[in-house]
Amino acid sequence: MGAELSSTVGIVALAAAVVALVAVVCVIVLYRQLRRQRADQRVILGDHGSTDLVGHAAALDAGFKTLHDYVADVAERLDARMSVAEARLDGAISHCGLIRYDAYNEMSGRQSTSIALLDSSRSGVVLSSIHHRDQARLYAKQVSAGKGELKLSPEEEEALRLAMTS
Repeated sequence: MGAELSSTVGIVALAAAVVALVAVVCVIVLYRQLRRQRADQRVILGDHGSTDLVGHAAALDAGFKTLHDYVADVAERLDARMSVAEARLDGAISHCGLIRYDAYNEMSGRQSTSIALLDSSRSGVVLSSIHHRDQARLYAKQVSAGKGELKLSPEEEEALRLAMTS
């Protein structure tokens, strides 16, 4: 029985040594994994590393919200400025038509002109400069939505037509 006991004790001791060796190997493997994980965490969190991933994510979320609010504010201000600019552009001259002609059928070289200056709603003015040998006259007629408020001459009608097709 003494040999059995010593052999049983020897087996148990050997098994305990194997279990201890496996435990030491597991501790070494887990320690290396923990070191790699902490190194990866330092990459994400930076060197201060005093916050955990949840705190870091919360700080990032707060930063993104602040950035979103700033971008939304800038976009709103740009929309307002763009509306003002578009309103100004709608009132600017965007269509024009010019025609030269000889108003008195003289051989003066087509010195008379009519020009139509219209905005985007086809409203504006038709200016006619009629040149004669010893005088020149300037006429202005208002145009609303593509139609003259006063009767237009054929040359003014042609300048208006050219402006509306440009």
